Amino acid sequence: MTTQHEGGQTASPQAKSLLGGAMIIAGTTVGAGMFSLPVVGAGMWFGWSLVMLVGIWFCMLMSGLYLLEANLHFKPGASFDTLTKETLGQFWRVVNGLSIAFVLYILSYAYISGGGSIVNHSLNSIGVELPQSVAGLVFALVLAAIVIISTKAVDRITTIMLGGMVITFFLAIGNLLIEVDFSKLAQSDSQASYLPFMLAALPFGLTSFGYHGNVPSLVKYYGKDGAKITKAIFIGTGIALLIYVCWLVATMGNIDRSIFPDIIAKGGNMGVLVAALSDVIESTWLNNLLTLFANLAVASSFLGVTLGLFDFLADLFGFDDSATGRAKTAAVTFIPPTILGLLFPNGFLIAIGFAALAATIWAVIVPGLLAYKVRKLYPNSDGFKVPGGNGIIWLVIAFGVITAACHLLAMADILPVYK
Repeated sequence: MTTQHEGGQTASPQAKSLLGGAMIIAGTTVGAGMFSLPVVGAGMWFGWSLVMLVGIWFCMLMSGLYLLEANLHFKPGASFDTLTKETLGQFWRVVNGLSIAFVLYILSYAYISGGGSIVNHSLNSIGVELPQSVAGLVFALVLAAIVIISTKAVDRITTIMLGGMVITFFLAIGNLLIEVDFSKLAQSDSQASYLPFMLAALPFGLTSFGYHGNVPSLVKYYGKDGAKITKAIFIGTGIALLIYVCWLVATMGNIDRSIFPDIIAKGGNMGVLVAALSDVIESTWLNNLLTLFANLAVASSFLGVTLGLFDFLADLFGFDDSATGRAKTAAVTFIPPTILGLLFPNGFLIAIGFAALAATIWAVIVPGLLAYKVRKLYPNSDGFKVPGGNGIIWLVIAFGVITAACHLLAMADILPVYK
């Protein structure tokens, strides 16, 4: 076992803001993936969608805390690679690394697809026509340039985008909530026949609560203050859950369930959903706010994911930070997902589903296994331990396995999918 283990708690370096950590978690969790939730939730509709979100929130909260429990047995700064290698062995290290790389690549493609869709919708509103694949290419090239310039450029641009995202989201959602027709929300709550549609939607809900890559960063930031990091994760994921519930109320309370098959038939992409909302909202000002929010959401998500992929690949291939090194890293980072975006411009929903398939490994199953293993290795440790015993660990692992199976079964047309 690694020599990095340190029994028990140590004092945190200094008092750090709890709100800051919570906002990191919330900001990472909430992104363009939320646009998939109303589309994949249309089959089960609002009541069952709410049940699903709360259940997934609990499982993803617990998996993040299990990752934290394992991480606190190592020096602050240790990340997934070190944790899996030292605790679970080389096999899980390789599997986990491949799943992280796959998630980052497939999400990069998803956001190029979603970005092309929403950019196209934005341009159509001012009378400009572009093929969606071209719109996706423009979206990728402009934002890739920011990532290539420097991490500082991404930090500054993302900060501005997040500020704009918060303002436009609350203005747009606030107005949409005023217009909600509650009879639309309740129209299927009594229909048990809608429940089976939840199974195919599980992977999309899982993707919407992905923040686990930030847990090692919070340990590095706060030190071994398990209680404070737990509060940050709880508050951050709770904010995300609240935002998703408001989003479902706003969309499903304004768009009739019967309209969703047409949205799904058109690929269920971001621009299609926003266009459907625009059709039922008479306010031009509100439509513009919603469109701006969608643009900012997908752009900030793309920047966050591709920066992580850029750094991951630079480390993997040993590319330095010179102009030549960054150009090589940029090539392996952006060319594959951009080519996919050109070939399959409407793959947003499909890509989010595949991201969930890989995320079940590194964000759900591996954290559960890590916590189980460190408890066996250090049974007498007086350090941070997630309450609930090993039963909850196996519940979370089972959730990951079931979610992965649901995605594969839905792809094979064995599970009911609303169309």
